Amino acid sequence: MSIFSRRHSIKFKSADPLDDGTAEAIDAEKREAGITLSDEDNQSLTDFWEGVSKNLKKDPGWFDFDDE
Repeated sequence: MSIFSRRHSIKFKSADPLDDGTAEAIDAEKREAGITLSDEDNQSLTDFWEGVSKNLKKDPGWFDFDDE
């Protein structure tokens, strides 16, 4: 008698992709207060990034696509 003579079927329970605690983490995240970004001092932010830009242009490896 061969072990392959009978047909056996195996059934697996459907996997729930959120069964690892992800669903609870998503729900908790939705309940958290949102982040509100505001630009109260636009000029200081502009000055900061202009300074960063000027510093970058001092770098010997700096290049500007507009120059090419």
